[in-house]
Amino acid sequence: MSEYCDHCGEPAAEGDHAACRAARMMEPPRYCARCRRRMVVQVMPVGWTASCAEHGIRVD
Repeated sequence: MSEYCDHCGEPAAEGDHAACRAARMMEPPRYCARCRRRMVVQVMPVGWTASCAEHGIRVD
C-alpha cells in the first residue's frame, strides 16, 4: 500500500480517501505516493505522465 494518497497528498492510512479514488478515474495523480512531493503532470490526448523529482516517471 502507498504511504501517501496520490490525489490529495495526505497519509493514505488516515481518513477516508473514497473521493480521491473516484477522482482518479478522471484525473492523473498529483502527489508522489512514496514521498508526498507534488509531481509535474503532463496530460495528453492518449494518456498522461507524472514525474516525481525523487522517484521518476509514472505513465498511464
